[in-house]
Order: sequence, then C-alpha cells, then structure tokens
Amino acid sequence: MKSAILGKKIGMTSIYDASGKNIPCTVIEAGPCVVTQVKTVETDGYDAIQLAFDEKKEKHTTKSLMGHFKKAGTTPKKVVYEFTRFEPGHQKQFGDILTVDVFIEGEYIDVVGTTKGKGFQGVIKRHGFSGVGDKTHGQHDRLRAPGSVGASSWPSRVFKGLRMAGRTGGNRCKMINLQVLKIVKEKNLILVKGSVPGPKGSYLIIERWS
Repeated sequence: MKSAILGKKIGMTSIYDASGKNIPCTVIEAGPCVVTQVKTVETDGYDAIQLAFDEKKEKHTTKSLMGHFKKAGTTPKKVVYEFTRFEPGHQKQFGDILTVDVFIEGEYIDVVGTTKGKGFQGVIKRHGFSGVGDKTHGQHDRLRAPGSVGASSWPSRVFKGLRMAGRTGGNRCKMINLQVLKIVKEKNLILVKGSVPGPKGSYLIIERWS
C-alpha cells in the first residue's frame, strides 16, 4: 500500500546535517494536488483515485476537461494521473486536496520521472563503449566507432538488440529509497537526498510504500 502525490522538480541544492556534513539534495514542489475523480469496483471495476496538479490556463484546456475540473470544484490543471493501492483508511474523497503533509522528514520515498532527452548519440555516450584507445597500426578516425556489427555468410544479418547509435534519454525512470531530508510546508517543498530523473520543471510522481 502506498501514499503518493504529484510534484515538480525545482532544482538541486545542498544542506548541512547535524554533524556538519554537506549533503546534496533535490528540491521538489509536491502539491497541492486535487482529487478530481474517485474510481470504485462497483462503477469502474477497480479502486483508484485521480490527482491533478499545477495550474493551467482555461484557453489551453478542452471543454471536456473544463467540465471534469469544474465538477471537482477546481481550476484547470496541467497534469492528471491515476493512483491505485492506497493505504487502508487513507482513501481520499472527491475534491480533497493533498499537500506535502502526506510525507514526514526522515522517511524514504520513491520518485518516478522522465530522464533528460539527449537526442541521437553514438555508442560511446549511449552504451559506454571505450573506443580504440590510440591511433596505432594505421587506424584512422576509429576512436569513437562501434566496430564490427555483423557476421559473414551466416547469419548474413545484424542480430536484433545489438548496441548501436540511436536516440538516448527520455525514458521513464524510478529512483528508489530516497531519504526525505526536509519539508517546507508553507511552500509545499520537499528536499530529498540525491538526484531525481528529469530536467528542472519536469513533473514527478512521489510514492511512499509501507
């Protein structure tokens, strides 16, 4: 079972602990999130709640979504996400607002985000190939080349899954067991130890499993 909330990555900073050690951390704006829909087994076949986060202009919102948000008594939101398997007794009601209060300092959480997109990259950056290493024996411009990719008469093709150049980044990634170092309730900020996926301003899913 879990508690979860939507957030936005603000950036990175560092704080000092009680022993004077400097700890790098990520600042996340966690909430406030509005419960815009509650699904049940009777009506939808499963239990879930839908959370919405971050303000959005009405002119950029479709009429169907405008009606959906008005029904929940809230303004248009940019991000809508559905969560299942919540903690017993903590099932939220339609229109409830979730803030950073769902977490406490010192506990461990999981953060899900989308990694930075790096475009089309070669095998050295994409897969960590080492290259040739030096220009000996008449080799020319082979320092960052992938090398041989296929065999001869058999199989007369390149095997699927071979590590080659291509699009890098932009993947869904989960960082687990990140410690909550500090919570700033008045600004809905949460400071977690270490880094989380994505650039500044990217949206995150913050979960706590019991």
